[in-house]
Amino acid sequence: MRIYGNREIKTLSGKDTRPTTSKVREALFNIWQDKIESASWLDLCAGNGTMGAEALCRGAFEAIAIEKSSLACQIIRENWQKVAHENQEFKVLRGDILHRLKGLNGRKFDLIYFDPPYDCDFYNDVLNAVYNYQLLKPNIGQIAVEYNPKKSNLKNHHNLQLIQTKFYGNIALNIYEHSNTVN
Repeated sequence: MRIYGNREIKTLSGKDTRPTTSKVREALFNIWQDKIESASWLDLCAGNGTMGAEALCRGAFEAIAIEKSSLACQIIRENWQKVAHENQEFKVLRGDILHRLKGLNGRKFDLIYFDPPYDCDFYNDVLNAVYNYQLLKPNIGQIAVEYNPKKSNLKNHHNLQLIQTKFYGNIALNIYEHSNTVN
């Protein structure tokens, strides 16, 4: 797989992870192009770490990944070591996503990317955790959620403001932001 700057990164073999398609990846980075430089990036259900690697290549200050598979975590570290500059920071956290989010309580991120298995049942729990643990920077932080509208249980989320939905074939991307006006 190749990312920004024609850089090749490792991927896991098999069907344990589902990498974000290049079409969706390019679309999201076009949407966030003015927000990436010097951003703090959180990659949830990071898989191969492709999205975080792309963010680092495009100038993110830091990237943090949460992934449950130890093999995937090893590949993410290898990929991010290849693309990160010495002035960029990155960390890979292995474990349960909700437990790891709780451990980040109070950290503030500019951009969060969440791409879980489409049939998972924790979309809403994760969005609630992002909101409750105040992980988005107020008024500027955004979270993008990739999902299959036919298979996922993603519902309208009352704690975060939905600002955009894009469809790419059978893939949808919701972008939410933190806002002081959200109750």
